Amino acid sequence: MAALSGAALVLAGLLALAAIASGNTEGDILYRQRQELKDINNVLTSWDPTLVNPCTWFHVTCNSDNSVVRVDLGNASLSGSLVPELGQMVNLQYLELFGNNISGPIPATLGNLTRLVSLGLYNNRLTGMIPASLGNIGTLRFLRLNGNKLTGGIPASLGNLTKLQTLELQENMLTGMVPLDVLSLVLFGDLTELNVAKNSLAGTVKSSKTRGRDAYICNLQLLTD
Repeated sequence: MAALSGAALVLAGLLALAAIASGNTEGDILYRQRQELKDINNVLTSWDPTLVNPCTWFHVTCNSDNSVVRVDLGNASLSGSLVPELGQMVNLQYLELFGNNISGPIPATLGNLTRLVSLGLYNNRLTGMIPASLGNIGTLRFLRLNGNKLTGGIPASLGNLTKLQTLELQENMLTGMVPLDVLSLVLFGDLTELNVAKNSLAGTVKSSKTRGRDAYICNLQLLTD
């Protein structure tokens, strides 16, 4: 019995150390991101890398294991670029960086965030292509990339996101056609809001503001000119 108790204590200690290590790693990643951003309103002043973990930082939310699950920095007047290391924050569920002046590409490593529920990068100055790796995030329900300067086609891999409820890609510089794999999410997935207007797409959705799946399908009009 004593041996079992000792083993349990050792295991508990190892788990605690793992949680601390995770917190430190995530803190290092977020601090690395802070260094890449220009913060004119000093909203990131609490992001102190000397602390045990980032759970006391403003705009960061952790779970009971002191692992980061949310980063909320919408409308914070931030500029700069996103660091690829963000893709190592494996417990992240919400990454909300909308309404800033963030530029550069969307890191393909964000496709490693396999617990992500919402990715809000809209109304920034992001460029480059939408990473096909985002199609790996099977938990994703809200993907909002509208109001940027994204180019290229819409990845067919987004059709893998069967739990996706909202897909907003409007007001970019996207070309090609809306993949059938993506459109099929309306019929066979959970997608109830799709907006790809104001791009250079062939077959662009004209209206996506609906009040239900049947209304959505009726309003899904493809432009041929």
